[in-house]
Amino acid sequence: MKILLISALIATFSFSAVVDDYLDSLKQEVLKENPSFKGFDAKRGEQIFTSKHIGKKGKEISCTSCHGVDLSKSNENFFTGKVIEPLSPKANKKRFTDIAEIEKWMKRNFNDVYVREGTALEKGDVTTYIINQ
Repeated sequence: MKILLISALIATFSFSAVVDDYLDSLKQEVLKENPSFKGFDAKRGEQIFTSKHIGKKGKEISCTSCHGVDLSKSNENFFTGKVIEPLSPKANKKRFTDIAEIEKWMKRNFNDVYVREGTALEKGDVTTYIINQ
């Protein structure tokens, strides 16, 4: 029982430290452009995540097209049909544990949906939304 608790605490700390570092780096970018920046916002993140756009393949999509509305459940990729494991780190302990992976997928997914790279503010808001699901 103690080993299970310690493992859970280490995983939580690891997730938390990685997300904190990632969000802090994004915050530093945002502050360069907007010195009055107060913090990332899950509501703005939800709007970014759920709003529909004509994506890079000319189809109307949103982040929910592949990840679904309930981020604690698996969903299918809109284009390939492949299963995507839950995005919420509360449901999938592998999520948000590596900054390079977070950056890779943020870049790729913003490009798929918005046909551009997301701004630091957008990525921070979306991350804040996802980690609270």
